Amino acid sequence: MCTLIFMINNNAYAQNKKLSVDDQLLQDSIYKSNKKKVLNFSMKEFDSLFFEYFSSKNNPDLILSKTEFYTYTVQIATFSDRLAKLYPDQKEVAEQNKEKWLSESYEEYLDYKANQKK
Repeated sequence: MCTLIFMINNNAYAQNKKLSVDDQLLQDSIYKSNKKKVLNFSMKEFDSLFFEYFSSKNNPDLILSKTEFYTYTVQIATFSDRLAKLYPDQKEVAEQNKEKWLSESYEEYLDYKANQKK
């Protein structure tokens, strides 16, 4: 599973984006309130979160709120910290993965949802 996540995210890493200050503040708030919980996730809990995010993202009848969207992406990014500790030889990949997830933009998500309905 970790390999799959790293492969998916390495392909998209080159698309590093800048988020608005408001989005970054929201991410920071979510990170601070969820860090301890996420760092204690089992792989089963993480897998469930990961697939729940993609199911929600790909459901054309569901649009996540900005807070819901960033809660998913920040929690997925935060889990990279745990993976870096569990797999020290993959620390650089985990850091790239974390940065990729933290660069996910709600506006791009909304564009994706708009195109999904076409």
